[in-house]
Amino acid sequence: MKKLCIVLCLLALQTSLGVFAKSPRQAVPSPLEKGLGSINRESAQAFVEFLASDELQGREAGTEGGRIAGNYLASLLKLWKVQPLYKDYFQPFEAYRVERQRKGRLQVHPDSIRQIKEQGVYQKYAMRNILCQIEGKKKEEYVVIGAHYDHLGIDPMLAGDRIYNGADDNASEVSAVLQILRGFLTSGTQPERTIIFAFWDGEEKGLLGSKYFAQTFADMKKIKGYLNFDMIGRNNDENRPLHVVYFYTAGQPVFGEWLRKDIQEYRLQLEPDYRAWDRPTGGSDNATFALHDIPIMWYHTDGHRDYHLPGDESDKLNWNKLVEITRAAFLGMWKMANENW
Repeated sequence: MKKLCIVLCLLALQTSLGVFAKSPRQAVPSPLEKGLGSINRESAQAFVEFLASDELQGREAGTEGGRIAGNYLASLLKLWKVQPLYKDYFQPFEAYRVERQRKGRLQVHPDSIRQIKEQGVYQKYAMRNILCQIEGKKKEEYVVIGAHYDHLGIDPMLAGDRIYNGADDNASEVSAVLQILRGFLTSGTQPERTIIFAFWDGEEKGLLGSKYFAQTFADMKKIKGYLNFDMIGRNNDENRPLHVVYFYTAGQPVFGEWLRKDIQEYRLQLEPDYRAWDRPTGGSDNATFALHDIPIMWYHTDGHRDYHLPGDESDKLNWNKLVEITRAAFLGMWKMANENW
C-alpha cells in the first residue's frame, strides 16, 4: 500500500507542475491570465484519483487513510514552497464525545470537552487541518478559501463495496482549492489581501475542523470573505451537465455580479442557479464563517444517488464541469482578494 501511495503521489505532483506555453506571437498574458491558464483537467484527475483511491480507505477523520490524505496535501504545499499559516502546515486538534452507547456529538470547544471528560469514559479523535497562506499587501485583511478533505471511511459490515471513496464529496473540491492555490502562485503577483487556503478535517463529523479554526484564529474579525466548496464534480441531472448552484451572502450582491460577468467574458461552460442567502449557515463549513457574519461564496452541484455511499467514485465525475467551476472560483477569489467591494 505504501509503495502504491508513493507512486500515485508522485504522479499527481508531476502532473501539477505542467508548463503552459504561449506562442511567441501571442501577447504576454496578464497575471490573472497566467493563473487561470494553469487550471486543467489533468491536474484535477491526478488529485481526485489519489484522494479517492481505495488505498486511502475513505479518508475518515482520525484514521490512517485520513492521515495519508493530510500528509499528501502538506507534501504538495511544501513542494510548491507555500508559506504555512502557523509553524508548519498542520493544525492538530482533538475532538471528544461520550462513550458510544450514549448519545452525543463530537465536540472541539474547551467547555464541552471539559464536561465530557468529567463523565469519565469518552471517545477521543486526533484530527488535523492543513493550512497555508499567500501573504497580501494589506496585513490587516484576510480572505479564506476552503474545502474539507475527510470523508466517511469504510464499513466492514457492508455487503459488496465497503469503501466510501468520496470522489465528489469532497476530493473534487480539494482539487479545486489546490488548483486555485497554484493559480495564484503561477500569477507571480502578490494579492492585496492575505489569502488563507484551508483543507478542513472532520467536516463529516460536524464541521469540526473549521469550528476549531474559528475558535483559535486570533484575527477572525479581519476575515473579509470566505469561499467554500462542497461537492462540485457530479451531475444532479444528466440532462443538465452544466448545472451548478451558487450560494452567496445576499448582503454582497457583487458576488453574483462577478460570476455573471465572468461567465460572459471567459465563456465559462456553466449554467448557475444563483441563490442569494441572508446568512448561509447551512450545509457545510461555510456555516462556521457565516455565523461570524463573514460574507460567503459557495459552489455546490446538488445531491446525487451516490451521496454518502460507496458509489461516489472518480469515474463518475463530470471533469469538464469540475474544471469550469474551478476556473470560475479562481476568478471570484481573485476579485475577493484584490478588489474593493
